[in-house]
Amino acid sequence: MANDFPQRPTPPPLDDACALFLDVDGTLIEFAEDPEAVVLLPEVREAIGRISDRLGGAVALISGRPLAQLDRLFAPLHLPAAGLHGHQVRGVDAPARSTDADADTSEWLHGVHQHAMKFAHGHPGVLVEDKGRSLALHWRSAPHAAQDVRAFAEHHADARSGYRLQAGDHVVEFVPEGSDKGRALHQLMQQLPFRGRVPVFLGDDLTDEFGFDAANTLHGWSVLVGEREPSAAVFALPTVRDVHAWLLQNA
Repeated sequence: MANDFPQRPTPPPLDDACALFLDVDGTLIEFAEDPEAVVLLPEVREAIGRISDRLGGAVALISGRPLAQLDRLFAPLHLPAAGLHGHQVRGVDAPARSTDADADTSEWLHGVHQHAMKFAHGHPGVLVEDKGRSLALHWRSAPHAAQDVRAFAEHHADARSGYRLQAGDHVVEFVPEGSDKGRALHQLMQQLPFRGRVPVFLGDDLTDEFGFDAANTLHGWSVLVGEREPSAAVFALPTVRDVHAWLLQNA
């Protein structure tokens, strides 16, 4: 049977003019039923640290996870990072910046959270993840509930809330308007040590398409992990293990 996927080349080796941006789940670590249960391989963490040293600190994480989770997962590394799909952005020297929720927005999201917990109680296997400023519903352990989860999210979406729905791999998330991984990449590229470098963004999911578009716009490299289509990525690595091997080769 013919393969309908585009034959994207493997990304070339990093040179000293690059800036590396890494998605986490599905790129550096395999997906898990419980997002808190994942572990980053020590040799991968060490390789990322060596690459960061070689690139003068121009390595950043861009993830849907909060910064606090990223720091626990990558410790003792403390990298520049964008959390919650770019709602939180932390450069090398500057503290993390985010937009505080107003009282109406916080109350609205709290109400959605309460409804989501009741919904999950009636749909065993559905996981509700409270990220503080965003809320995710996972159905990896309940694939039969996918349609119901999407319908629940669409029913509770409200254009006046200041939130939008972000679809992902077995997940749908309420995320703040104006936050996405592409905007985060652009923000970091305006700061040292990223400014003036060639952005290289690795990601796997629909949420990473924003990052691919940003890297392409800045004449950088966009690298898809897997074979999801359609995608704006120019390069590809087939699996998380291939990402690990590529990082080790570049360390």
